[in-house]
Amino acid sequence: MTLLYIVVATLAGGLLSVLIAAAINVVLLVRLVRSLVSLSTGILLGTALLQVLPEAFESQVEPHALFATLLGGLMFFFLLEKAELYRHGHHHEGDDPHHDHHHGFDAEQAGRGGWSVLVGDSIHNFCDGIIIAAAFLTDTRLGVATAAAIVAHEIPQEVGDFIVLINAGLSRTRALFYNALSGLAAVVGGVLGYFIVGPWKSLFPFLLVVAASSFVYVAVADLMPQLQRRLSWRDTAIQLGWMAAGLGLTVIIARLLSHGH
Repeated sequence: MTLLYIVVATLAGGLLSVLIAAAINVVLLVRLVRSLVSLSTGILLGTALLQVLPEAFESQVEPHALFATLLGGLMFFFLLEKAELYRHGHHHEGDDPHHDHHHGFDAEQAGRGGWSVLVGDSIHNFCDGIIIAAAFLTDTRLGVATAAAIVAHEIPQEVGDFIVLINAGLSRTRALFYNALSGLAAVVGGVLGYFIVGPWKSLFPFLLVVAASSFVYVAVADLMPQLQRRLSWRDTAIQLGWMAAGLGLTVIIARLLSHGH
């Protein structure tokens, strides 16, 4: 049953993002991503700091070892993104949907840039799959919360990547197909994680800390800088409202799951 949960959870983010991208035009997608980035920031930080890390620190593992793992995880994801293997595709706030300035696409490098995004996104999804597997193997309640955080982050990421691929010259159909294909990497990561990580229960607290470091890194290094722009008081309040909604969702999900646990 746990394996089924993992497969369903890893499929959810990719399928939802592809369905959303297929149903909405590009201009509206750009506007949608803005709100989803704020919502995802709150969900990722809330899940990492209020659920995943407390679960890891409730184990018998020495706290210094877990903090060292947290530091190592943050550095690992920093270096991975430095190598452009862990790219995130939501840099579209305020952009013209037909010109992606953040990824620097021009006529000569459009194809290469599109493939770079796909490769990076596949590696990112694979890591997410392993994180979901480790969370479900630790506790079903924690697995659901972790999967919800990843799905919330995955939707704006995949929608953003879809916009990038369109800018890179791919047709809408091909962009959707390649986006869905890269999403399957999460399923592969989840299934492999189930069989490889399962026998090593003593490592679960460390894997949870790595998962938390991934959430914190994505939120602080990737999402928040996009939100740090000069905005009107009204737009700033809307941003904070979406972030608060994300934090609130993590608390609500945690309470609902704890009652059913």
